[in-house]
This record gives sequence, structure tokens and C-alpha cells, in this order.
Amino acid sequence: MANNHSDENGQFLRIGLGDETFAIPASIVREILDVGTMTPVPTSNPVVGSLVNVRGRVVPLADLRMRFNIDVIPPTIDSRVVVLELLVEGEALIVGIIADKVFEVSALDSMMEDDVPRVGMRWPPEFVRSIGRRNDEFVMVLDLNRVFNFNEGDELQEAS
Repeated sequence: MANNHSDENGQFLRIGLGDETFAIPASIVREILDVGTMTPVPTSNPVVGSLVNVRGRVVPLADLRMRFNIDVIPPTIDSRVVVLELLVEGEALIVGIIADKVFEVSALDSMMEDDVPRVGMRWPPEFVRSIGRRNDEFVMVLDLNRVFNFNEGDELQEAS
């Protein structure tokens, strides 16, 4: 079953959002798809503002660039939908996120989990579970439970 807090085998999928690189535990990634038809949901939270069809299943699609105040651009040839299985209140929840680019699944060279800086980051530090390094580049490992914790209600669960 999916695990949001640690990756048992130390493997992470690195994704690009704008000029930033983030990592997601590989254990929660179900598949990576080309960007297809996205159906907007007008009354939803803009971060989770669309639905996509994944093998006949309606899946909410989140644009994390909006959550991190990164410029939102139209999909390019490199854009992908990363389908994740999250555990929310003990239940599996399937969600897609749009990525500007998807890199490889790999281990990070080093990890800093206890001392994530609270200042000097462009995005809310509570969204970052840890900071790793890969090929001399810093990589933020996302805390997806916090990323998908909305104050105005949980549109992610409602969309499912």
C-alpha cells in the first residue's frame, strides 16, 4: 500500500515544476501519462481544478505549480501527468499531478530530514518533508499530505 512518509526502498521520482526540482517517493507513483484531455471543474479549488480519465476512472488533477507560486504555463511536449496513490485518513486516494518534466526514479545521494530551513525558501517550508541531493543539485522531497491539505475543505476527496 502507498506510504506518504517514507519510501521503503529509498527510491524517488524527480519531477520538474518550472525551474525547480522536487522528489516524490516512488512507492506512491502508480503511472506516468502523457497530458491528455483535462476537464475543468469550475467551482473547485484552482489547485485541483481539473479531472482526467485514467483507464476509465475519473481522477482529480492537481497543479502543484499553483500551490508553490510557480508560473503556470500550458503543457509542453515534456509535460506529464503523474498518477499517485495517497493515503488520506487511512484510505487510498488516487490523484494526478501535472509535471513540467519527469526525470528518472533514483536514490538521492544524501538526505537532510531534521533541519529543513524555515526561511529562504520560495514555497511554504511545511510542504517540504526533507531536502536531498542528486548530482550536486538540491531536491525538495514533498510532504504530499500537507500539500493537499486545503483550508477551505478538501476538494481532492470530494472530486474522487
